[in-house]
Amino acid sequence: MDAIENIMSRRSVRRFTDRKISDDDLNTILCAGMSGPSCVNARDWSFVVVRDKDMLLKMAEANGRPAEPLKGADVGVLLCGDLDRAFPRAKDYWVIDGSIAAQNMILAANALGIGSVWLGTWPQTDRVKAQAELFSLPDSAVPHSLIAFGYPSEEELSAPPKNDKFEEDRVHYEKW
Repeated sequence: MDAIENIMSRRSVRRFTDRKISDDDLNTILCAGMSGPSCVNARDWSFVVVRDKDMLLKMAEANGRPAEPLKGADVGVLLCGDLDRAFPRAKDYWVIDGSIAAQNMILAANALGIGSVWLGTWPQTDRVKAQAELFSLPDSAVPHSLIAFGYPSEEELSAPPKNDKFEEDRVHYEKW
């Protein structure tokens, strides 16, 4: 799959099969997350990878109803900002760096035929606190987002693709 096709065909998958993601494919997804740009190459993110079904349930509960897809996922990833590695003069770039890492993982999964859905955590302080407590994170690790990964269910695969997402009225040339 080429890059443009991958970007255009990506969709959020919320229902998964029981099929397991191989360690090689999981490592490819994680490597993709680590391959994006970051502010001054700080690489100010860390990933908590979860396969344990009980912990996936706890992650979902800690993030609330929108995180329900974790309950059926094969793998959940808690992406955290690592403030110890963040650019000292502009630490908030960790949020952008984490977003880039998340998008890269989601696109890598799509290229491998693995479904995913991004589940927001930061900046909702209740979710951030709940995930930090669940994983006993150090103060320097800030929960950014959760990503549920798994092979798409038959009903997800049979859903019609979304139409072209280009919106002309959102584009401004030379001035607003």
